[in-house]
Amino acid sequence: MAKTLKVTLVKSTIGAVPKNKATVEALGLTKLHKTVELPDNDAPRGMIRKVNHLVKVEEA
Repeated sequence: MAKTLKVTLVKSTIGAVPKNKATVEALGLTKLHKTVELPDNDAPRGMIRKVNHLVKVEEA
């Protein structure tokens, strides 16, 4: 079974850089405290690295 990442939006994107807002939305996070499961590969990891101050990541 492939590893996945649980990503939760813990800080609002209000006032964030527009590029960061777009990255959070591309991850599938639209509201505070929403959690999505993403595959553990380079693409999501790079996106998470750009917005790590806004999200919480757990391995699932």
